[in-house]
Amino acid sequence: MKEKETMETLARCMSVRAVAYCGLALMAGAVSTAAFAQDLEPLPDSAALSSDTVAKVQLGKKLYFDPRLSVTGTVSCNTCHNLMEGGDDGRISSMGVHGLTGARNAPTVWNSAFQGAQFWDGRAPTLEEQAKGPLVADVEMGMAHHDQVLQRIRKIPQYVDEFASVYGSGEGVTIELAVDAIAAFERTLITPDSALDRYLQGDATALTPAQKRGMELFDSVGCTECHGGPALNGWTPGEEIEYAEFPRYVDSPLVAKYDLASDTGRGALTEEALDENMFKTPTLRNISLTAPYMHNGRVPTLAEAVRVMAVSQLDMDLDERDVTDLVRFLEATEGPFPEISLPRLPSLSGQSIVKD
Repeated sequence: MKEKETMETLARCMSVRAVAYCGLALMAGAVSTAAFAQDLEPLPDSAALSSDTVAKVQLGKKLYFDPRLSVTGTVSCNTCHNLMEGGDDGRISSMGVHGLTGARNAPTVWNSAFQGAQFWDGRAPTLEEQAKGPLVADVEMGMAHHDQVLQRIRKIPQYVDEFASVYGSGEGVTIELAVDAIAAFERTLITPDSALDRYLQGDATALTPAQKRGMELFDSVGCTECHGGPALNGWTPGEEIEYAEFPRYVDSPLVAKYDLASDTGRGALTEEALDENMFKTPTLRNISLTAPYMHNGRVPTLAEAVRVMAVSQLDMDLDERDVTDLVRFLEATEGPFPEISLPRLPSLSGQSIVKD
């Protein structure tokens, strides 16, 4: 490279787009864009376990869509994790029974099988454990205890027969089996074959120029420190989950504007100082469909979420072209949803099991 060209390259390295440009031009002269995807992986085509039979998945689907598992008979899993949209509910925080709301935004259920833990603070290690929580949370489905949930299910003969068919007649209807079935259904909720997946699998035309620029920037400024792996959440199946501090830099006006530091994340679970403001890294798959953003749902748009993450995690102000390119890249994570038919829920003939 000639001296003048080298100096021009170094000058560009003073800008926000510095590392991305230098990675392409400095020293090597030409580096494949694919080099910037080294921390990213295609989403697997299946998350199913060997025990996830068709019958178990169908039972889990019915339970997932059944609002009668809530105390008022009005709230199902799908209420807050709507499969007709982004797997969330589009609200700052979800509305449960009696119009009650919680403090945190509902994460998407799409690709949740590729999360190393569930809930924003990661307090549930598995999909099965996660499914237990909302049933008895007073601001969600509101049941007093899991036995109350089971009483509802056991009143419906078809449900009892389906549990016996899936798990054996001697097992009965238990909370462990109910959440096992729900988790089996949730493992079908994955969205491979996005534009990013096709690009990572070798289709160089799958991403637009803006998306490629966004991917380069995503890697070069440090987003992949937390958002690598198949779900862009820093976790690969079989590995131990790691948590990230959020916000890392608290002095930004955006942190104050959106009240991002008051929720201490895992710090609310333990008294360990190391847990303060530590959160599970969420998936970025289909993120263009899951506004509003952050654990408290206070950030209204994806572009603003990009700005927030830049200042709060990287201590960096992005220009608007950078923000636009990163948004375009994140849109490339949107994969096609599998076809899901609504289940016919079993009923108690001539009666309602919801008494309140």
